[in-house]
Amino acid sequence: MSFFKKLGKLLGWAESAKPEVDLDTELYEQLRPFRFPLIAVVVMMLFGAIGYMITSDFSLIDGIYQAGMTFTTLGYTEVSDISVAGRFFTIFYVLLGFVVFTFSIGLIIEVLKKGELTRLIKEKNMLYKIARLKNHYVICYHNEFTQELAKQFKQTYTPFVVVSDLPDFEKIAEANKYPFYVKCPPHSDLAFLKTHLSSAKGIISLSQNSADNIAIIVSARLYEKDIKRISPYSIITIANSELDSERFKKLGANTVVLATKLAAQRLSVVSVRPDMENLLEQYLYTRDQSIDIEEVKVPDESWVRFRRLKDVSFRQIANVSVIGIKDVNNHFLPMPKGDAMIGTGAKLLLIGTPEDIKEVKKIIKNKQIPDILNIKV
Repeated sequence: MSFFKKLGKLLGWAESAKPEVDLDTELYEQLRPFRFPLIAVVVMMLFGAIGYMITSDFSLIDGIYQAGMTFTTLGYTEVSDISVAGRFFTIFYVLLGFVVFTFSIGLIIEVLKKGELTRLIKEKNMLYKIARLKNHYVICYHNEFTQELAKQFKQTYTPFVVVSDLPDFEKIAEANKYPFYVKCPPHSDLAFLKTHLSSAKGIISLSQNSADNIAIIVSARLYEKDIKRISPYSIITIANSELDSERFKKLGANTVVLATKLAAQRLSVVSVRPDMENLLEQYLYTRDQSIDIEEVKVPDESWVRFRRLKDVSFRQIANVSVIGIKDVNNHFLPMPKGDAMIGTGAKLLLIGTPEDIKEVKKIIKNKQIPDILNIKV
């Protein structure tokens, strides 16, 4: 380890995050046509300097200076008296310089006109931004679901990257104000590298085509094994039928949302209780969240196991209520009473502020009973 790396580690300096895909080769390929203008400038300067040295007996420095003023058409003044041969050489040199300059400008304009160089520079800057993300979501495919989900994520400050292979996806992403986006086939390894999936929290596939969603699920699980990830990805997708939903779950999806079923449930609730229509939007889906609902699994070594709900006193500790308990057999007990027992592998459905739920999650993970509770072991 070098001295500067040791010093940086001692001072706690973090190394700049680098993308997992290097676009330098593609950039160099696009910059290749720029070599001719650069070489032409050097050759013209040397040609002019030598010409003035021969025709007008200039020194090397005076020749370079005179050639520079003539080639760039500045024309401040002559360094020294120029001979007749030198004046003829100047006329030829100006005309030749005009030809070289015109050809070089045309070459540069042609490269910029294609737009590939500009696109690569923008993509490289985007990849560096994405490389700094942690615990973000990768949203695959662009459609109306992606647009709405992106709005919700931006309101709740959830980091995300949208990846799609649509022809005009860059313009679509900018029109929808996606903060991070990548144009690439979503199920490919290249997409996983560009979206920095190795540091992501999960992946969301929103294609209307079941085959696309299957490809994302399988590819993500295989990639998870290839990088030897410790914690598995949270894979979320949508389905058009119950059959597709079951198939996706068997392949490795954690959550499958049926849009038609979800809409029907919402309509059912609204038709029975019209006053509840905007309740979730007011309390769960707003930017400044006042309450949150989260399912928390009780670890095997937690002190909470085999205790009654009234004994754990989450409401007393952090003002969080348990509104449901799911046992190891997935039997759900809604609105449990204080005598309800928390068994092995149980999942608690908690409601409270995000900060309070975060505090309760820490308490549940502890092996020891909190000092605030007077419970005998």
